[in-house]
Amino acid sequence: MVRGLLNKLVSRSLSVAGKWQQQQLRRLNIHEYQGAELMGKYGINVPKGVAISSVNEVKNAIQDVFPKENELVVKSQILAGGRGLGTFKSGLKGGVHIVKADQVEEIAGKMLGQILVTKQTGPQGKVVSKVYLCEKLSLVNEMYFAITLDRTTAGPLIIACKKGGTSIEDLAEKFPDMIIKVPIDVFKGITDEDAAKVVDGLAPKVADRDASIEQVKKLYNIFRECDCTMLEINPIAETSDKRLVAADAKLNFDDNAAFRQKEIFALRDTSQEDPREVAAAKADLNYIGLDGEIGCMVNGAGLAMATMDIIKLHGGTPANFLDVGGSASENQVVEAFKILTSDDKVKAILVNIFGGIMKCDIIASGIVNAAKQVSLKVPVIVRLEGTNVEQGKRILKESGMTLITAEDLDDAAEKAVKSYTS
Repeated sequence: MVRGLLNKLVSRSLSVAGKWQQQQLRRLNIHEYQGAELMGKYGINVPKGVAISSVNEVKNAIQDVFPKENELVVKSQILAGGRGLGTFKSGLKGGVHIVKADQVEEIAGKMLGQILVTKQTGPQGKVVSKVYLCEKLSLVNEMYFAITLDRTTAGPLIIACKKGGTSIEDLAEKFPDMIIKVPIDVFKGITDEDAAKVVDGLAPKVADRDASIEQVKKLYNIFRECDCTMLEINPIAETSDKRLVAADAKLNFDDNAAFRQKEIFALRDTSQEDPREVAAAKADLNYIGLDGEIGCMVNGAGLAMATMDIIKLHGGTPANFLDVGGSASENQVVEAFKILTSDDKVKAILVNIFGGIMKCDIIASGIVNAAKQVSLKVPVIVRLEGTNVEQGKRILKESGMTLITAEDLDDAAEKAVKSYTS
């Protein structure tokens, strides 16, 4: 699961008038069972397991994969951490259970199709469409392992701790000396010395040292070859048969590498993502959903950030970050409006365009066409400036739409806030 310590290292945030709102990172996130299968292909020790999507699959899965197992681990599969301590809206406590083999069908039935709420999902939770059945390992020691990208060293950074299975941020606060960090030279790759430092930081009690070093090197290889932005194993554990095993894992991948990691990106589960962001990606729009009340459509990331800041300055809250870019088509503008109006929390829409490459008349035509296709039930505030601004204003004026026009950004933000508060 994603830990707070790693969030500090790899997450990005949007600063809005001095306050921070978490930004959706642009990187692929896959399920635990998919990560385990991928790591297995790279020779990394993972528990034997199988994912199922219906109760009817349980009996065959147990017969085929676990014919001699008396107990199994049943793990709900959602793209969020904190599953073990989560609660289903049906009342079931915990998204991870260790049960007798003859009870797997019952517990899987209580998970599948149900909504699991964890600290990371928010109160709305996420639907469990698959459960992962795993062998129950005999663990003798649990540790923490992660690889992320570090700005300070401009390369991969391996983080290890001899304690794991619990909150890494709490351990970092209470026992900072237990956390070791090993930067890897991206040109040289991981060396035996690097891997040995990591193993020393993990301080395994029974696992073979040389075999553990090889496992660390294989973990780095998957990170590099698969274009990961993060690989986190909590816990990485020692078993009674003296192996180092990735008992749980989370992998993220760089979206910029989608062109060469087609097989991995085919694993994307859009049902676990914000549907607004999925729609925006299809329309080639830069969209990030937030929790505010003013929908924003802006061209240029810098102007979009400034727009959000000034909305906060006037007492409002942005509902999103939406950059239509410099070459958006009329159809993309229409799609942008559809996404904005699909958010029930939006009480006003602010369009702020400074036309350079992006022409104001194209934005105006898109707004008019969007109004014909979607029901605009909230006030729309428009500020246009730049290329073809007069044509754009004329298109809006002749459309007959009820719009609130603004002369500058400050005026637009003030009018947007007043449109639903007064």
